[in-house]
Amino acid sequence: MKHINRREFIRKGALGALGLTLLPSLISRGSVSDRLRIAHIGLGGMGNQHMQWFAGIPEVDIVALCDVDKEHLGSTLQKLKELRPDGTVQGYEDFRHILDRKDIDAITVATPDHWHASIASLAFQAGKDVYGEKPLSYSVKEGQVMLKNLNQHNRIFQLGTQIHAGDNYHRVVEIIKSGAIGKVHTVRVWKTGFSPGLGFPKAQTPPSNLNWDMWLGPAPYADYFPERCHFTYRYFLDYSGGVFADFWCHICDVVWWALQPKGLKSIVSRGEKTDGIADAPKWLDTDMEFDGLNLYWTSTPPNVPGAAERHIGAYFEGDKGTLLCDYSTRLITINGQTVDDIPEVAQSIPRSLGHQQNFVDAVKSRTQPESNLAYAREMTLPMHLALISWRLNRPLSWNAAKEKFIGDKEANALLTRKARKGWDLM
Repeated sequence: MKHINRREFIRKGALGALGLTLLPSLISRGSVSDRLRIAHIGLGGMGNQHMQWFAGIPEVDIVALCDVDKEHLGSTLQKLKELRPDGTVQGYEDFRHILDRKDIDAITVATPDHWHASIASLAFQAGKDVYGEKPLSYSVKEGQVMLKNLNQHNRIFQLGTQIHAGDNYHRVVEIIKSGAIGKVHTVRVWKTGFSPGLGFPKAQTPPSNLNWDMWLGPAPYADYFPERCHFTYRYFLDYSGGVFADFWCHICDVVWWALQPKGLKSIVSRGEKTDGIADAPKWLDTDMEFDGLNLYWTSTPPNVPGAAERHIGAYFEGDKGTLLCDYSTRLITINGQTVDDIPEVAQSIPRSLGHQQNFVDAVKSRTQPESNLAYAREMTLPMHLALISWRLNRPLSWNAAKEKFIGDKEANALLTRKARKGWDLM
């Protein structure tokens, strides 16, 4: 397909005329008319997970798959055939063909990070709801554009922070909101592991099964070598932000859910570059000051009880006690006594039927799901700012109301990125 901008694409593909009309019957489950027709875009490791998760929901029909790598597309089509032998599914290389189909209600997006915002924004304009992988967007500006399009077109969005649906996060939030550990003034968050340097590979001709130009899409042009593509793309700043960007949303999700930090004032990051071709930080630590809250992210566990045994976690410090958690466990310490629960704190948050089911139900009821776009954008934004501080190697002051750095043109320029010529689709 010829590379065309958004406006031309809308004119030629009738995206602007598309819409999703939901019948009253779609509020409840069970009937034939109640089925949701979904397409999956991006079919690597996480994209295959999306397909398998949604294939396990009886009220969902998977009708289209898309990937710029023909091998990914072919293998996922085969897996889906095994899971749903009676289904009818069409494969595509270009996601825009999917958006042009009036019979598709929603999509999932598991592409590299630099494609997330463009695909989601175009999907909103096309009248489709979106289940999108983390991080939400490549830049702060992209997140702003996504939210504007979602609201303008009355769409539904769920961020793929699947751990959000688990009981442990629900319980941690209930305990913190109850005031059991008092007012939280400090949070320490960590994820161990370094981004690899990937050596110094030489450029190659892209394999025949891969549409390299479309894989790059809005990102700057770069010569192909395997290390730049697929899973290891996340170690290049043109596409992502290393281990830090990969895991921020998973563990900071419980922090934002429990505390809703506001009034970010300052960010200062430290880190080390890799020793190979990759340019995302090998490791990154960052200190952030919010109104009434200090947040510290480290690449090694903090010096607090129980942290060393966990490769990822969050440690909440309140004026009455502390709470440490990871994805599936928690430890609450009050007056020197450590427990894993406080039975006196009532269950106040309805438990999830599953992250994907939550999205399906939200689409049908036209209500935003738990990990909705507005929430996801607030949670993701500080991650972008920490990376900018690391790239510029200096502390930064932030105006939360204007979403601008204070007195720093160079830093503000990094809040957005001009798309490669021919790929400005948003």
